[in-house]
Amino acid sequence: MTRMYDQQQACPIARSLDVLGDRWTLLVIRDLRRGHSKFADLLVSLRGISPSVLSERLQSLEREGVVERRFYSEHPPRAEYVLTAKGDALAPILQAFSAWGNESAPRPPWVTA
Repeated sequence: MTRMYDQQQACPIARSLDVLGDRWTLLVIRDLRRGHSKFADLLVSLRGISPSVLSERLQSLEREGVVERRFYSEHPPRAEYVLTAKGDALAPILQAFSAWGNESAPRPPWVTA
């Protein structure tokens, strides 16, 4: 995998962005924390994400050890996705993003919850 910030690898922020910096990635992690563990549930909760992008994000997070895929049915094969300890460690970052967003990037008046 080519690093996005290969000239900045001494910086921990750049290395973190290589794992988490793609569009939708933090939202996938947010929704996994909220209990959406099945692919179809994630597609519903992440309105606007395409199935191919969701699949790529989950595969990338699995390669990085942030997410684990667990099969719960053999015929047909069905999987659910859960955060690993490495993924759970992102909770304070998501909380900080949320706090910052509430304070510094308020919701536009035309957007509802």
